[in-house]
This record gives sequence, C-alpha cells and structure tokens, in this order.
Amino acid sequence: MVLAMKVRQLTFRLLQVYADVVRTGSLTATANRLHLTQPTVSQQLKRLREIVGEPIVSHEEGRLVPTEVGQALYQLSQDLLSRADVFNQYLEEYNRGGRGHFSIGLVNTAQYVLPRLLGPFGQANPQVDVTVEIGNRQQMLNRFERHEDDIYVFSHPPIDDDVLAAPFLSNPLVVVGPQHCRWASVEGLNMDALKEERFLLREPGSATRHTFDAWLYNAGIELRSTQQIASNEAIRLAVASNMGLAVLSRHVVADSPNGVQELPLQGFPLKSRWHFVVRRQRRLPPAAIRFLSYVQGSLAQAFDEPEGEMAVAELLQALEAER
Repeated sequence: MVLAMKVRQLTFRLLQVYADVVRTGSLTATANRLHLTQPTVSQQLKRLREIVGEPIVSHEEGRLVPTEVGQALYQLSQDLLSRADVFNQYLEEYNRGGRGHFSIGLVNTAQYVLPRLLGPFGQANPQVDVTVEIGNRQQMLNRFERHEDDIYVFSHPPIDDDVLAAPFLSNPLVVVGPQHCRWASVEGLNMDALKEERFLLREPGSATRHTFDAWLYNAGIELRSTQQIASNEAIRLAVASNMGLAVLSRHVVADSPNGVQELPLQGFPLKSRWHFVVRRQRRLPPAAIRFLSYVQGSLAQAFDEPEGEMAVAELLQALEAER
C-alpha cells in the first residue's frame, strides 16, 4: 500500500525527463533538450528512484540504460505521455470548436431553414454533435427559462436584460390559399375581400399569430371565421385540403409548395426576422461559437443576408466581451 501511494507521486514532468534520459542515454543531452540544468535532471532521476524504490538506470559503456524495473517504468511513461498528447490534441481541437457538443432550440417555423445551415456545418465539422430541439414559442420560452439550450431561435426574442439577440434571417409572412384558389388572380387583392374567408391560425402565443393579429388590429379588420391549428405543417396540409386560408412563413411555402400558393395580398408580406438568442451569463461551448462563426460567413452567400451577417458578427463580439 505504501509503495502504491508512492507511485501515485509520479508526475508527467518526472516521466518526461526519465523517458528522455532513456532515449538519449545521457544526463547532459536530456538537460540540453529539455532546457534544464544537469543537476536538475540528476535530482529528477533521484526522485524517481525514491518513488519506485528500485534502481531504474545503470551505467553501461558510458551510457545510461534502464534496468528491468526501469524498462517497465519507461513503458509506463510512454503510455501515459502518449495518452496525454492525445488528450492535448483533443483539447486543442475542442477549444477551436472542432469537437464537442452544443444544443439549439428552434421555434417551429425555423425548422424549415436552419437545416440549410446545420447540414453544411455538420459536414464540415463531423466531430461536433448538435442537439436540435423544436417546439412552439411557449415551449421554447420554457426551455429558455430553464437554461436548457445554448442557442435559441425566436422570431420575437424574450424581453430580458440578460438576452443577447441577433436578427440573422428574414422571415416574411405571406397569405396562402389552396392551389387554383379563386383569389390568386385577383388584381389589387386586399384583406377586406378576404375577411369572410375562414383563416387557419396558430395558437395565440405563436409569433406568426402575434404579428398577424397586430396587423389586423392596426388595419381595423376583424375576421369572420377562424380555426386554430397548432403547427405550420398541419396548417399547410389543411390549406391544401381547402379548409381555409392562412398566414405562413414564406420559407414554409417554399419548402413544401405542393397544394398551396401565395396570394398577392396588399400589405404583404409582413416583415419578420428570426433571431439567434443567447444568455449573457451562459458560457457557450466552443463548438457553439464555431457554429455562429460559420453562420456569419454563410448568410450573405446562402441567403443573401448581409444584414444578418453583420448582426451575427456583433453577437460574436458581444459574446467575446462577456467572456
């Protein structure tokens, strides 16, 4: 037990010095290679001899060679030092964001565009594991309050002094109807003409619903018939089945064009933007920072969003200042 406790006193520096002595066979050569003095190397070998409790080197023909116990110690040093090198390489890659994990929470509508960023990022960074959580606005707000994810995507960011938000991508909201809808060819179409139609709406907490309700209120228009449906995809399918009209993100329509079409309604599309949202006090994993940096470099080319690129750059600067 006493010997075992002594062996635990071995340090990487002691093993590094000993391994070099075995390779060079010389105290002087090791001292020069490791930028130490020869007495320091001698003291390190003496310390190792005390810890092991057996001779670890002997002199043969003017050269230091390991004893039988010393050879086993050398093998141990090689194993531990190589493992340390592997870990150091991992740590360097982790700190650059090339390895690791982060989680991102998306409101429902964002699932139609974020894969266009997450997919190429994943191909370029195969050692990064990304967890994607998708839900309605309230579900994402709940996750945000519980600090469950590293990055969030909202159309309307939470109002909080602790929030950092970057409006990275436009999310135009359009009125859609079924294919061959009689309103599609009407010139100068306005909402007064459509207010007798049934509108399929998201739940009241939805950002799309909030934006549309605000527009109706400002226009002084009250819809005659509405039906609430909890997801964009369900609404799209319902519109395609002639159940009514709806307001959806243009990205939803572009991603699943069959069965629905955008109507040329005056005052639309309604302007909206998706935001990356993070908490000030949350230290993002390097992989999450790498993802945001990737997005910053991709928005102008992939989405023609130079404003979004600038917003993400400002977010990264703010995150750096918080560290």
